[in-house]
Amino acid sequence: MSPSAGRRPTSHDVARRAGVSQPTVSRALRDDPNVSDETRRLVREAAAELGYILSQRGRSLSTRLTGQIGVVVSDLANPFYLEVLDTVHDALARDELRMLVLTPDEDDDAFMARLLDGSLDGAILTTTFLTSQLPAELARRGFPFVLLNREIDELEGDTCVVDSVAGARLAASELLRLGHREIGALFGPMTTSTGRDREIGFRRELLEHGITLEAARWRRGAFDFAYGHQGALELLESAPTAIFAANDVVAIGAYNAIRSRAIAMPDDLTLIGFDDISLAAWNVFELTTVRQDIGAMVQRSTKMLLERIGRRDGVPLPPRRVVLDPTLVARRTHGPPPAG
Repeated sequence: MSPSAGRRPTSHDVARRAGVSQPTVSRALRDDPNVSDETRRLVREAAAELGYILSQRGRSLSTRLTGQIGVVVSDLANPFYLEVLDTVHDALARDELRMLVLTPDEDDDAFMARLLDGSLDGAILTTTFLTSQLPAELARRGFPFVLLNREIDELEGDTCVVDSVAGARLAASELLRLGHREIGALFGPMTTSTGRDREIGFRRELLEHGITLEAARWRRGAFDFAYGHQGALELLESAPTAIFAANDVVAIGAYNAIRSRAIAMPDDLTLIGFDDISLAAWNVFELTTVRQDIGAMVQRSTKMLLERIGRRDGVPLPPRRVVLDPTLVARRTHGPPPAG
C-alpha cells in the first residue's frame, strides 16, 4: 500500500513496502551493523521508491545525537580554509552528517555556549591560536573535538596536522640546492603553530648550511595578501634572489608586488609558498609551493572525531596526534639565482 496522495511517507510506509518492521527500517537506514546487507538493500529501495527521507529529529531522539558537526574557522578570507570547509562538508555528507560553520567573533563565554548548546555532536577546530583556551575547556567538559591544521602544545586532545617544520625545510633545501644564498622570508604569526613551526624549520635548514637570515631579509606578519604584498616590497630593497612565503596567500601577495616591480620569476627571483591551494596552480601564478594534503588531513580528522563521538563503552580514548608528510610541488616560480 502506498501513502495517500499529498502525505509525506513515513518509516511505517517503508516498513510495509519492504516487508520488515519499523524499527528495522530505522536501523537499516542508519547502517546498523546488525542489519543484513539484503535487508538494508530492500529498505533503501523501498525508501527511494516512496521518496522517504530519514528524519534528523528522529535520529536525534533515538541516538541522542544531532547529526551536526561544527567547524570552527576564523579566517574565511583565506582560500585554504574554504577548501578545508568544502572537503569537510563532503566527508561528513558521506556519513549523512551536516556541517555547521562557526566563526569565533564573540566573547569566549558566548562562543562556548554556542558550541555546548546541544545542537552539535562534536567540533573540528581549524584556526586555533597557541594561546587559545577553547580546546582545553572542551576537553575538560568531555566534548568531542579534533584540531585540524593547527595544534596546541601539550593538549589532551586529538590533532591532525602536516609537519610544518619538515615542509619549511623542504623549501629551504630546494633553495640551497638551486644555489641561492641571498634569501628572504615572509614568515607567519608566531601566535600559531603553523607560523612558528614554518619559521623554525626554514631557519634551521639554512643555519645547518651556514646561512643566517639578515634582518633586512625577513618579516613576520599575518597570513594574508596585504602582508605578503607589503612585506615583499620591503624585502626587495635588500635584493634577495629568493623569497619563501609562509603560506600561499602571502606568496600571491608577494607575487603581485614582485610583478609590479617588473622582476621576472624565476629568472631574476625565485618564490616558494606553502599550502598548495587551488589558486597556486592557476596559469597566472603556477606557484612552486609546499603541499599540505587537505583531503588526507580531513579524512583522518573526521575519522578521529567520529570515533570519539561514537565511543559508547565508557572507556576513554587516549589523545591522538597524527602528523602527515608534506611534499614540494615544483611549478614555474623557482630556479637558480641570476648569474653575476
